[in-house]
Amino acid sequence: MSALKIKKGTSKHSAYDLRSTYGDTQETHTLAVIVDNEAGVLARVIGLFSGRGYNIDSLTVAEVDHEGRRSRITVVTTGTPQVIEQIKAQLGRIVPVYEVHDLTVEGPAVQRELALFKVVGSGDKRVEALRLADIFRANVVDSTLGSFVFELTGMSEKIDAFADLMRPLGLQEVARTGVAAMARGH
Repeated sequence: MSALKIKKGTSKHSAYDLRSTYGDTQETHTLAVIVDNEAGVLARVIGLFSGRGYNIDSLTVAEVDHEGRRSRITVVTTGTPQVIEQIKAQLGRIVPVYEVHDLTVEGPAVQRELALFKVVGSGDKRVEALRLADIFRANVVDSTLGSFVFELTGMSEKIDAFADLMRPLGLQEVARTGVAAMARGH
C-alpha cells in the first residue's frame, strides 16, 4: 500500500494501474533480421541472445543481396511477449542491423526446414523406411546396401514426426538446416 492508501493495480480503470499489459505465457516467434554481410555481425546478434539468457530454437543465416552485401538472419525464439518485444528492440539498436521483422505478428508467413536422415537397416525395416519416406514425400538422396539418406522439406513438426517414425527403423543420424521463413503476399 502507498502512503495514500491506494492499492496499485486494483482496477483496470485506475490511474494507478501498474499491471503489465503483457502476459506470462511463453510464445514462439520467428524473427527475420536484415544485416550487413560482414565479419562479426552474427556474433553480435547472437551475443545479444546469450548475454541476456534468451534461447534460440533455430538459426539460419545466408546472404540475400550480393551487391548490397546484406544477409538475412532468421531466428526462432521463445519467450514471454515482453521478452520478445525487448529482443526486437535490442536487435534494432545494433548498428549493422537494417530491419527487424517479427513474422509471427506481421501476418501469414511461410516456414520451411530441410533435414537429412541417415537410416541404417535391412529387410523389412528397409522396406518400411522407404514406404514411410514416400508418405512424407521424402527423397532418397543416397543409397547403399545397408543404408539410405533421405531429404525432407517441410514444417518443423513434419520433420519431428518423420524422425520419430524412423527411430525404430534404424535412424542413425539427423542434420537439420533450421527454419527459413518469409511473409506471404505483397
